Order: sequence, then C-alpha cells, then structure tokens
Amino acid sequence: MMTTPKLPVRQDDTVNNNQAVSQDHTVGKRITSKSVLGLISLFMLVPILIVLLSWTQPVADIWTHMREYVLPQVLKNTAILLLMVTTISGSIGTALAWVTSMYRFPGQRFFSWALMLPLAIPAYVLAFVTIGIVDFSGPLQTGLRDMGISTAIPSVRNIWGAGLVLSLAFYPYVYLLARQAFLSQGRRAIEAGQMLGLSRSRVFFRLALPQALPWIVGGLLLATMETLADFGAVSVFNVDTFTTAIYKAWFGFFSLTTAAQLAALLIGVVFIVVLFEQYWQAKRGNAISQGSNRRFEASKPAKWAMSLLCTVVFLIAFLIPFLQLVYWTAMNFRQDFDARYIGFVTNSLLIATMTTLFIAVLAIIIAWVKRQYPDKSTKLMTTLANLGYVVPGTVLAVGVFIPIAWLDNQLISFGVTSHQVLSGSVIVMLLALSTRFMTVSFQPVDRQLQRLTVNQEAAAKLLSDSPLQRWRQVVLPVLSPGVLTALLMGFVEVMKEMPITLMTRRQGWDTLAVRVFEMTSEGMWGRAALPSLLIVMVGLIPVWILLRQSDRTG
Repeated sequence: MMTTPKLPVRQDDTVNNNQAVSQDHTVGKRITSKSVLGLISLFMLVPILIVLLSWTQPVADIWTHMREYVLPQVLKNTAILLLMVTTISGSIGTALAWVTSMYRFPGQRFFSWALMLPLAIPAYVLAFVTIGIVDFSGPLQTGLRDMGISTAIPSVRNIWGAGLVLSLAFYPYVYLLARQAFLSQGRRAIEAGQMLGLSRSRVFFRLALPQALPWIVGGLLLATMETLADFGAVSVFNVDTFTTAIYKAWFGFFSLTTAAQLAALLIGVVFIVVLFEQYWQAKRGNAISQGSNRRFEASKPAKWAMSLLCTVVFLIAFLIPFLQLVYWTAMNFRQDFDARYIGFVTNSLLIATMTTLFIAVLAIIIAWVKRQYPDKSTKLMTTLANLGYVVPGTVLAVGVFIPIAWLDNQLISFGVTSHQVLSGSVIVMLLALSTRFMTVSFQPVDRQLQRLTVNQEAAAKLLSDSPLQRWRQVVLPVLSPGVLTALLMGFVEVMKEMPITLMTRRQGWDTLAVRVFEMTSEGMWGRAALPSLLIVMVGLIPVWILLRQSDRTG
C-alpha cells in the first residue's frame, strides 16, 4: 500500500506560525480590553450626554418663568457662594497649613491632623447644627439671655451663613494640599530667603506662597466643585442655587426637561472649573522636592496666637457641632429611635455596599487596561469614565432618570408590563451613584497598581502560564491595599450622598441622608441628629485614610 511521505516541517515555519498566533491573540486581547473600557466609559458618559441633549426639547412657558424669577437669583447666589468659599476657605486653609507645617507651638502635633476632621461632617449636617446652635432658641443665645446678656446676633439663615458654613466644611481640601506643599518646600528654602535679608512674613508672601500656589489653587478648585455640587446645606439655609433649582423644576414644576436644561447649564459652569483645575495641575507637576521636617521657633505670644487660631477653627468646624449632635441624639434617642431606623440603616448599607462593590470591580478593570495599553485613546476613555465625579449629584440623578423613564414607557407601550418597574428602583440609584463616585474607587486602585513594577510582572509570567494564577500570586497582593481603600472611601461617600438618593428613590425607600433632609426641612434639628451622627461616625473612616496618606507624603 502506497503511503504519501510526510514532508518535514521546517523549524522556521513553526516559529513563524507560533508568532502569528501569538500576535493574533495579542491583537484580539487588546481589542477586547479596549472595547470593554469603551463600554464602561460610554456607560458613565450617557447621563451627561442625556442632560446636554435636553436642549433639543424647548419648554417655553416654564423657561420664561425661570429667566425672569429664578435664574437671576440663582446666578447671583452661586457667584456669592463661590467668592465666599474661595476667599474664606483659601485664607483659613493656607494659614493653618503654614503654621502647622513650619512652626512649633502648643498643640501643633494634635492640630496637624485634627484640622482634617471637619471632612467627616457633611456640609448639610454642619449647616443645620450651626443654625440650631446660633438661632434665637438655640443654646448660644439662650445661654446668653440666662446670664442677663441681651444679644443681637444676626440671623445666619441667609446666603452669608451658607457661605461661611460651606467654607468651614471645605477648607480641609485647601489645608491638606497646601500643607503638603509647605512641608515639601522644607526649612532650607525659607532660610535661604532669610539669608537674603527677608523677614519671615516677606519670605512667606514672596517665596513660600508663590511656590505653593498651584497646590492651593488645586484645593480651592476642589472646594469650588463641592460648592457647586452642594444641595443639602443650601436647602437648609433656604438659598436658591443651581442644585435646588433643578430639584424644584423636577418636583415643583414636574418638568424633567426643565430640570435637565438647568443641569446642562450647571455642567457648563463645572467644566469651566475643571479646565482651570487641569491647567493648575499641569503647573503643579513634581517641581517641589521633599524638604526638612525641622520647624521654626516663634515668640511666646506668636505661639499662643497660633494655638488660638487652630483651636477656634477646630472648635467651630468640628468639635462643637460634633458634641451638639451627641447631645441632641441623647436627648431625642428614646423618642426618635424606632423600627423605622432599621429600614434607614438597612437601605443605606444596601445601596452603599452594592455601589461600592460595583465600582470597585469597574475600577480594577479600568486601571488594568490603562496599565496594559497606555496610549492616548486609553487615557481619553479613562478620563471619560471618571468624569462623573465633577458632575453634581442632582445633574446625574436627572441624566440617569430620563433614559430609565423612557425605557419604562417603552415596556408599557409594548405590553411587557402595565406599570413602571425601573423608575424609582435601586437600579436607578446604583447607576447614578456609580457614575458619581467611580473616580473615588479608581484613584486608590490606580495608584496602588502603579507600585507593580515591570520586573515583577515579567517574573510572574516566567513563574506561571496561567493569567489567573499570576493575578492571585503577584497582582492581588500588590493591589489589595488600594482595593481596600477604594471600598472604604466609596462606601462612606455613598452613605453621605443626599441628592441622588433623594431624587431617584421610590416613595418610602429612605436612607439616613434622606431622613436628615426630611427632618431639617421641617426644622426638627434634634430629630435629625441621630442619622447625622451615624453618618459622621462612618465619615471618620476616609479622614483617617487621608491622614495616613498625608503622614506618608509629609
């Protein structure tokens, strides 16, 4: 029987075939990875695009009312708040950063970290506590009257009170970044200025401040974005801003389109701030290096003046409001705590856990794809995926609700269901919250993944052919601290968030933040204390994380 002889296979052909298969596999993997990243980016971008497209549907009658009676006051209030917050928080944050980083004085070690604690108190909590303390029937004026002192303390229920409270709530952003800048300058640069004949005050204004300015501006821009996004505090003070106008257009005029158009205007303002932030971040770069930890000695009166400044800010921005919450909680606990609180806490924990796990998984995917394919398109898609954090919660609530409501209507029209099943569900909140806080999880994961060196990754490939095994043995041990930080910070941010939950939940599905809003809307400060105290206690977690990171860099 004749057999066809087998031709010998050349080694070159085998190598070429293996290379071709490997190259095809690499290309396919790259396309798949970037497609997944593109879908995530599109998912995060849809609410913003929906809001911007709302201008294709004019609502003439309502907009006539808005232009005449709402927008002028909204624009004026927004401008005043931004001016107050940048001026007050910038001054307080920079001054505190300078004295705690460059001088020794009584309590300096304590205040260096304690001045970060106001970040644990949401602005809306600080707002109602301030009103409750300072009002005519509050403990401050009542105590003064009991001592026979007639007072004429002006009312804080106005835009000036709102601006002061927001400044106290957001100054830690400036303090944290400015302190890092001053610490990294070190004493040597300051001493060099003094050798040139400059006094310490002139060294500050002519040498230290200009070098730290990009960091300070970065903190101010964070405070500005938080001010634009604030809903709870301005509601407590009954001050109309873009966020409250969006809420009233939706739930007052029952016009989702008008709410979306107002949200589009707010997006425009926010993106102007983002452009400034990008500019100053580019200027900041890595120009400043680590300096000396030695601090200056000051005269005894100057030392006590520094201690007094730090003490006053710490008392007003954190300790007094915190103790007032504890007092109100103790006074109203038996009256206020009932079975409903199990629902408040359960709902808060449920939505926070679901959102945190979801965005943590997405953050790992985005960070890994960014690491594997660091080209311009990947960087662009990564930026788009994290864009939601600079967009206020009221805007995202509108942007997510519109397509969900449309989908519900389509299901009803096709006879799939007889009523809305998606609107007001946990899904809507999950989508909006995920878009809002994606970057909160992404940043710590991405920073931690950068610690994985190329050599470690190459060694892992030599040790195992299984990608899953390489991840378990090499990548996850490096990544786990960042993932833990992402889970903790994401969880706390969702717990504190108010407008998205308030605007997208179904009736009766309340969280701790919604409970605070309902009680403060009725002026029941004491009954708003218990849910607020629970939120504040949870809020101390990310502050502790920030303090640890600050200690490492400082």
